[in-house]
Amino acid sequence: MKDEMYLVSITARHDKVAELRDALYAIGVLGITVSSAEGHGAQMGYEMQYRGVRRVSHSYAKTLVETVVCEIPVDDVIKAAVGALKTEEAGDGKISVERVSRVIRVRTGEEDLAALTNYEPAG
Repeated sequence: MKDEMYLVSITARHDKVAELRDALYAIGVLGITVSSAEGHGAQMGYEMQYRGVRRVSHSYAKTLVETVVCEIPVDDVIKAAVGALKTEEAGDGKISVERVSRVIRVRTGEEDLAALTNYEPAG
């Protein structure tokens, strides 16, 4: 029976990404993907003045951090992320979890658990 794998997607404030990364590394997460993102939650954007002109932005700049885990319990990943990100203010972020059916390491062709563990840098 194959171990269950999960994709954990974490939307965070830019200024909290270093704390999030350190928290994930501390529990044994080996690899993350970090992307710039835009969006909004219930706050629906904000107003600003730029050179005397009122502008409305419907998106906030965020960072999307993703990782696939198998041996590390997904609840530990969630707990670490919440601990690193929570400020108790609107915009702290969101975490979503999805089951993953297959993972392939391109360099070696390893699949699933083998593709997520035994990391050896290329070169």
